[in-house]
Amino acid sequence: MPKDQTFLNAMVINILIAAVWHFSTFIICVSVDTSFFDPEKKMYLPKKWERGGKFYSDVLKINRWKDMLPQHIGKNGFSKDHLDDVSIEYLDEFIMETCRGEWNHSMNCMISVVIVIINTPVMGIPLSFLVFLGNLPFALIQRYNRFRLQRLRSTIIRKEQLKNKKAALKSGG
Repeated sequence: MPKDQTFLNAMVINILIAAVWHFSTFIICVSVDTSFFDPEKKMYLPKKWERGGKFYSDVLKINRWKDMLPQHIGKNGFSKDHLDDVSIEYLDEFIMETCRGEWNHSMNCMISVVIVIINTPVMGIPLSFLVFLGNLPFALIQRYNRFRLQRLRSTIIRKEQLKNKKAALKSGG
């Protein structure tokens, strides 16, 4: 236990524990079936206080800082930097990727609890805060982006339905 170690040894142990935890959550994240990251699951659904993502822009001013943080581009090269397409299939994949990213960073925040428990408060609290700070902004960005993508998806579906309805009326059907 790091509580019983010198400062340097405790720091090394904590870094190793956090690294193993982060690596494990990443491996789980890329290994599980994508259905695990279904945006209709309770974890990913919008909460009332989020106001459809407005909380993130109005209160956290997420637009000012989100693009300054690095992003991970997966093995298939799926970049979340900008939209490459506006098809429903592409948006569905992008939305699923935001669920995957949110899950990964949320699970990484959980190591903070372990770090507080296994360390003295003097070491555990600052270290857990750093781990939390290093993951929470990324989870918030995923939620914010997902709400925006879901609105865009709904708009595209509505426009497509209207277009089909107009075409059917025009053709006499």
